[in-house]
Amino acid sequence: MTRPEHGVVLGGGWAGMLAARALARHLESVTVVERDVLPDGPRNRRGTPQARHSHILWSGGARIVDELLPGTLGRLLAAGARRVVFQRDLITLSAIGWQHRFPSGEFAVMCSRPLLDWVVRERVLADPRVTVRPRTEAVEPLGGRDRVTGVRVRDVADGSWSSLEADLVVDASGRGSRIRAWLSGLGLPPVEEDAVDAGMAYCSRVYQAPPGVAAAFPPVNLADHPEHEPGRFGSVYPQENGRWIVTLAGTRGARLPTREEEFLPWARALPDPLVADLLVRAEPLTPVFVSRFGANRRLYPERLEQWPDGLVALGDSVAVFNPIYGHGLSAAARGAAALEAQLREPGPGWAGAAQRAVGEGLDDPWIMATSKDIGYVDCRARTSDPRLAGGASDRHRFSAFINARALRSPAVSEVATGVVALAVPPSELGSNRFLALLSKDEILPELSGPPLRPEELALAGLPARNGHTAPAGSRADAGPGEGDSTSAASRTAGRGGQPS
Repeated sequence: MTRPEHGVVLGGGWAGMLAARALARHLESVTVVERDVLPDGPRNRRGTPQARHSHILWSGGARIVDELLPGTLGRLLAAGARRVVFQRDLITLSAIGWQHRFPSGEFAVMCSRPLLDWVVRERVLADPRVTVRPRTEAVEPLGGRDRVTGVRVRDVADGSWSSLEADLVVDASGRGSRIRAWLSGLGLPPVEEDAVDAGMAYCSRVYQAPPGVAAAFPPVNLADHPEHEPGRFGSVYPQENGRWIVTLAGTRGARLPTREEEFLPWARALPDPLVADLLVRAEPLTPVFVSRFGANRRLYPERLEQWPDGLVALGDSVAVFNPIYGHGLSAAARGAAALEAQLREPGPGWAGAAQRAVGEGLDDPWIMATSKDIGYVDCRARTSDPRLAGGASDRHRFSAFINARALRSPAVSEVATGVVALAVPPSELGSNRFLALLSKDEILPELSGPPLRPEELALAGLPARNGHTAPAGSRADAGPGEGDSTSAASRTAGRGGQPS
């Protein structure tokens, strides 16, 4: 393949815009094909219904975004996003106990999904090399099994068809991608697919927090034990404009609230009442939005012996994750980074190499999510991955040991958090350095309740709980991201860093 000049990106969402930026660094022009009309501000749109739920951008993904689009993190923070240091700035009840709040070099950006999309989209579209064709949908690829030369598109308004020639087509069209059908239509073998479905569903509601609370009170995560049937989870995350987004989730059979009057009682029934207590003084701003798309699904196009030059798929087109772990945004950023790296040296078989690199970037978040979910009662798994097979009791016991130590050991927690944040490779959990930490790092006492400081309790108007309050000015305690993420990271530890 000679150096490409024109690229087409299918999808104008988060993954599509990052892919367009990656292409624009090396190509003369990029066309983004988008079915919706993209909003001119941080607003929800039809093509991203999941945007009404909680989202976080882990530091591993955030650093990639800031490298592709320098200054983006600063723009997000200036627009009201909050930078949450892990474990210092979070209150987490994991599946096996409360997380101590340790300082860390990792963080997450918390704000609304529309704000994340808007800040990135505005930066990408400021480049004159990138243009958008709104109200247009991709119909089928042009070319053959050896090479894709563009895409046939349809105008949504009048139904007319036209062809877009391109040196490279990037499928970032999301969950609705037709990449499997396209490859089959090109005469290629079926693409392998894995699915791990714990029956996770989730519902969210936005609240106006009491004045000053959303910007200063630590975000909250409450997670249930995998063996509880069904599992229940709840989180309170800050958003811009002094708001909270509150997400409740449950595994198969949890019967989530669908009406406004059910939301607070359901939160009250979580493993701890903290989420419900915070909502008492908050003002609800939206109805309850429910989604049942919580399964993990992954395609393996990189396993095909033959791959058409001129085509790459990334983001939700090839892998979707249980959103409770918050890895989707960062996984998409990894895919864009892999694409950009391959574009630096295009040559024969370039697109296949790029697709393999995208797959490699998906592997860490995939195994973290699936190895956690497969432990929930009544999880339905269809996978050939030996790392997810049953009977690996030694690895599971080692994981449980790491989970417990990460809650109470600062150095162990720091490494586990780095893995969860996609900033440290999971192989580090099997390194000699980490194994040494397990035997020598200090172990703090087990917490019996949320480690909130007196000033935090006063800010939110919460009463102190006997023995549960962290001393003022102490090394406050908090936990990782959405759901039981430290536990998810720990499950990646095992022989030579292999998941367990």
